[in-house]
Amino acid sequence: MPLARSLSATSLSGLEEWDEDFDLEDAVLFEIAWEVANKVGGIYTVIQTKARLTSEEWGENYFLVGPYVESNVRTQVELIEPTNPVMKRTIDKMNSSGCKIYFGRWLIEGSPYVVLIDVGFTAWSLDRWKSELWELCDIGVPWFDREANDAVLFGFLTAWLLGEYTAQCEDPPHVVAHFHEWLAGLGLVLCRQRQLSVATIFTTHATLLGRYLCAGNVDFYNNLAEFNVDKEAGDRQIYHRYCLERAAAHCAHVFTTVSQITAIEAEHLLKRKPDIVTPNGLNVKKFSAVHEFQNLHAQSKNRIQEFVRGHFYGHLDFNLDKCLFLFIAGRYEFSNKGADIFLEALARLNYLLRVNHSDVTVIAFFIMPARTNNFNVETLKGQAVRKQLWDTAQTVKERFGKKLYESLLVGQLPDISKMLDKEDFTIMKRAIFATQRQCQPPICTHNMLEDSSDPILNCVRRIGLFNSSADRVKIIFHPEFLSSTSPLLPMDYEEFVRGCHLGVFPSYYEPWGYTPAECTVMGIPSISTNLSGFGCFMEEHIADPSAYGIYILDRRFRGVDESCNQLTSFLFQFCKQSRRQRIIQRNRTERLSDLLDWRYLGRYYTAARHMALAKAFPDTYLYEPQEPTSTTGFRYPRPASVPPSPALSRHSSPHHSEAEDNDEEERYDEDLEAEKDRVNIRQPYTTPFKNKSPGNFICGKKKLLQSSMYSPPL
Repeated sequence: MPLARSLSATSLSGLEEWDEDFDLEDAVLFEIAWEVANKVGGIYTVIQTKARLTSEEWGENYFLVGPYVESNVRTQVELIEPTNPVMKRTIDKMNSSGCKIYFGRWLIEGSPYVVLIDVGFTAWSLDRWKSELWELCDIGVPWFDREANDAVLFGFLTAWLLGEYTAQCEDPPHVVAHFHEWLAGLGLVLCRQRQLSVATIFTTHATLLGRYLCAGNVDFYNNLAEFNVDKEAGDRQIYHRYCLERAAAHCAHVFTTVSQITAIEAEHLLKRKPDIVTPNGLNVKKFSAVHEFQNLHAQSKNRIQEFVRGHFYGHLDFNLDKCLFLFIAGRYEFSNKGADIFLEALARLNYLLRVNHSDVTVIAFFIMPARTNNFNVETLKGQAVRKQLWDTAQTVKERFGKKLYESLLVGQLPDISKMLDKEDFTIMKRAIFATQRQCQPPICTHNMLEDSSDPILNCVRRIGLFNSSADRVKIIFHPEFLSSTSPLLPMDYEEFVRGCHLGVFPSYYEPWGYTPAECTVMGIPSISTNLSGFGCFMEEHIADPSAYGIYILDRRFRGVDESCNQLTSFLFQFCKQSRRQRIIQRNRTERLSDLLDWRYLGRYYTAARHMALAKAFPDTYLYEPQEPTSTTGFRYPRPASVPPSPALSRHSSPHHSEAEDNDEEERYDEDLEAEKDRVNIRQPYTTPFKNKSPGNFICGKKKLLQSSMYSPPL
């Protein structure tokens, strides 16, 4: 199925200059999500990283609305009294009516205001609100679905908050309410049903039904138009959730999603085509020294190597300097995240490395949280043995240094045979004996609660990769998120990513893909797919993604075995690269970070909010649909140092012969390439809401008149 464009193209050149300033002084933005100051999934990253840019745009008129979770508030939120008199009256009125609303600043970049709603405090109203939901919308929520119950409470309280705020305003307000995902969507539905003077936006980051269908191993993308959505949702016992999501999508003035691939999915499953695509960005921090990120890579890689020394003690028969660290990370969805195809490709890669007598060793990390009860004893022992060996070496070194110093003091060259005495050899022999190991290094770093049924471990058993000495591919499964306080691998996720060589994310279902985006910003090459929003976005804006370290796996028009072979080819060609080639590729990858900066991608959210204002308040804001002026966008060219086609038909920056390497050294000029790449992307703007306009409509300010609601059919 072709990836057709929405009316608002995601080409970065598709957004032109605003025709006139868009005055937001008398407008207020509420952004509502279950993940506000509450880390549950990827939406938390979207809201947290975007907050700084949105705060710059809206200033004191920007409020984030989320659930009150005491453990999170204690560490992330500074509770204060509202400075906005309307907001203070609103919260006071709701608190006096039996609610519990908190106000504060979220301690992140931008320090946005947050309104936190304690849904548990009003749980006594759940049955009454469920009855009202059934009477208004014919949506019934079962008693046993706790998540849906929270969505009902949160939705009614959010609608109450917005209604109370508009009632407390002295002048007719211009309120924009942006709802993220189905958990917050009921509030939007109630706003429209109660005819509140609010411009509404609904963003789906992933459809509920799409996630469930893909997890069920169906041929999803080739059968999108064929699914009986009501039956499929009912069979999976999520019909009530699906109804809430679909109702929010249809009631919103503006419906958005995060990628073109998800826009097609939403059109078929939610039965509404998104008005605009809003890709997810990151806050990109540039270093004063151009290659500082390379130094950070070396530092973090050394820390990973220390962990590997301990994990493989007694079997450390490979050269760590010729060891490549690969990783996959994210929610533990074995098929959706592509862990199944990654493991199969690793087995084939192991065979290729062995038959080609390669001296490269690959260590693949699986960072996916699962149910465990503690660290694996053998894994902890490995780190203890490593530390003991280090302490032994330091002791012998000090004794050796003291004897050397005394020998030099008396003016004699040392007799090396006498520098180490019998006691020194005894200490070292005891340390060596302590490293003897009868078992293989463990696959999993923790004790799994469901070891026999765990998908990753069962797949490892099937393919036979048990970290034996003969294997050139080793596997380490770390079933919890990384933390700098861990006694096993004391590294934050960002530090760990910087220390790896390649991120592998062969997802079957990935509406956007923050993990490969984070790799790109840190200058780490990655593998994604043409079924992920990130992969499609990069294919659109880069002429040759693989030359920049962005490998796009085809999972749309190939079978599983073909995709697995292609992934194996990517991995094998990456293993054949020289150290210098990997450094050059990391430089190119890091230069793509500007593409993912919120300073660029934030303009799509700006366009969605202006579109909603124009639809909700047509007497105040002007909205005139137009055809997109550009659908091609700009594309990073193929780097000058990469051989032209057809030599590049191997989907990577491959390892060449010695003659080719010498030729590339003459051809490659880092500064020249960087300058050419910078020409292809414009500098970030500082006031996006005043001087940028979406290419598919003209949006301006009319003389303020009495507001009137625009009500599309529900």
